[in-house]
Amino acid sequence: MADTVLAAQMYTVREFTKTPADIAASLKKVKALGYDAMQVSAFGEVDTQELKNLADGEGLDICATHTGYERMRDQTQAVIDEHLTLECKYPAIGGLPQVYREGGGDGFKRFAHEASGVARKLADAGLTFGYHNHSFELERFGDRTGLQILMEESDPEVFQMEIDTYWIQHGGGDPAEWIRKSKGRADLVHVKDMEMKGREQLYSEVGEGNLNWPAILDACKEAGTKWYIVEQDTCQRDPFESLGISLKNLQGMGLK
Repeated sequence: MADTVLAAQMYTVREFTKTPADIAASLKKVKALGYDAMQVSAFGEVDTQELKNLADGEGLDICATHTGYERMRDQTQAVIDEHLTLECKYPAIGGLPQVYREGGGDGFKRFAHEASGVARKLADAGLTFGYHNHSFELERFGDRTGLQILMEESDPEVFQMEIDTYWIQHGGGDPAEWIRKSKGRADLVHVKDMEMKGREQLYSEVGEGNLNWPAILDACKEAGTKWYIVEQDTCQRDPFESLGISLKNLQGMGLK
């Protein structure tokens, strides 16, 4: 296990991970930036053992993945086997499937109950299910937001929240507050910044935007966060350069 809490979300460089050769080159670049861990997301087709070998060859831990919920539900054992091969504890999903979103608050509740059953099967194999938010989860349904429904209706023993700081801010929430609400189930946090250009919200390198990082990092410590995963959905420069800037800024804030 790498002596680090910082990881690169490979979705940031998804245009450079479409083939095994692309993936190999991108892992080398990410390692050269100073990362020792990554989250696998939006990779092209690659054999699981080959991916593990590529990561090991660069000295990169695979701390988490983004995996489709339908695969987790319908091909649970295959997902378990893949993650055990990758020595990766955290399979997470990228967001609420559309079929549940269409159900409003009841859809969120139904997903929380059903996904908890899937998460229990993963937990029995030593894995931990994670849910990554966007901003739509902050829509209110009566007296609760969708995110509240997910947190309150799911099984806290097996259903983790992968809080994304940018998207919480985008939805009008306080990232630090939501991380604290997730205490004990916030092993993974997506650290992502936001800047403004006129009236437009843009993704930014961590520490270069407007989010309150001292408050966010304090909340992560209180919540027991194990992995701070750097992500930038779109970049105004080379995405590898963006990952490097975010890493250095977070290291300057005391993380390693």
